Amino acid sequence: MTHPISTVHPGAIAADDDLAQVLDAEGERHPDPTLDPYIADVDADLLRGLFTDMSIVRRLDREGVALQRQGQLALWAPCLGQEAAQVGTGRALHAADFVFPSYREHGLAWVRGAAPVDLIRVWRGEENSSWDPAAVRMAPPQIIIGAQTLHAVGYAMGIQRDAALERGGTAGAASPVEAAEREISVAYFGDGASSQGDVHEAMVFASSFRAPVVFVCQNNHWAISEPVGVQARRPLAGRAPGYGIPSLRVDGNDVLACFAAMRWAADHARSGRGPAYIEAVTYRMGPHTTADDPTRYRRDAEVDRWGHRDPLARVERHLRAQGAFDDEVAADVAARCDALARAVREAALTYRSRAPLAVFDDVYAEPHTAIARERAHFAAYLDGFVDAGHDGEDAR
Repeated sequence: MTHPISTVHPGAIAADDDLAQVLDAEGERHPDPTLDPYIADVDADLLRGLFTDMSIVRRLDREGVALQRQGQLALWAPCLGQEAAQVGTGRALHAADFVFPSYREHGLAWVRGAAPVDLIRVWRGEENSSWDPAAVRMAPPQIIIGAQTLHAVGYAMGIQRDAALERGGTAGAASPVEAAEREISVAYFGDGASSQGDVHEAMVFASSFRAPVVFVCQNNHWAISEPVGVQARRPLAGRAPGYGIPSLRVDGNDVLACFAAMRWAADHARSGRGPAYIEAVTYRMGPHTTADDPTRYRRDAEVDRWGHRDPLARVERHLRAQGAFDDEVAADVAARCDALARAVREAALTYRSRAPLAVFDDVYAEPHTAIARERAHFAAYLDGFVDAGHDGEDAR
């Protein structure tokens, strides 16, 4: 385990001095023997691309909040402040890797290629999943806290067995090395989910079967109104080694550190050495969801302190100091953000809701008698609202 967390004081779970970091809050570059080998090829172009991604994700997030406040979305789970943790780790993955997110990974959806309007349909309550998981290589947003970790491990074990079957062997004979070279799965979850039994059960199976899976815990310090200090007395990255899983605790507001950490973890999983764990220490700057009021449980001073650690500002400062960022680049990024915002807003304002019975579409791949009965029952219920001036066809 790199950056051993056993040396961290029990009360220092939010401390900075134990975090692996490359870019500090002022944009200064610092050497790190663990991370540096994984970002040796990162140049100004790649870093500008990461900055652009984070800027677009932030603008998408703000549009989501605004649209919900205007009644266009049913709910929105903001990711403000967590852009580096999502973009950095997401951009380090291979196209073939399969990702299992929670409900806050809008940045991850962006870098995996999901259309922003897809998120709008989901958060309007129109679709369970409006992107094709096979095409995007990303599962639908998971609302049940921590459940996606089990899905990710199951998928990773499937990778192993598929490799064995292709060789003509049995599932039990699958070589972890050969299986992991093909692809890995990745589970994203928050600090609150780390207290769920599903997460620990997933780590047991992953370790026992040396599954090619990476666990990414975005420690944003608040599980709704519960602070991380109540979730754990020691850093969350310290839990994984107990299951035989190496872990790395990084500055989650440092996009380069997150990028390097995922390369480290992914290489470990691909090599057949089993799962790896990343704790990206970041902060949820906004509410848990738009139904939450964070001012009731946290202090403004805490939010302000984390505001000075902004993940976008530090990258811009670094690039400007290197002469690789100027007002022309800033204007180009802003124009791209504006274009995305217009597309998202137009999609929300012009979206036509599906007929109520469409909720039964695509639940199963094949016809299902239980769904047919439920559909008929709901159709009869809708017919009860039909009057002389309405024939009920629109409802169907």
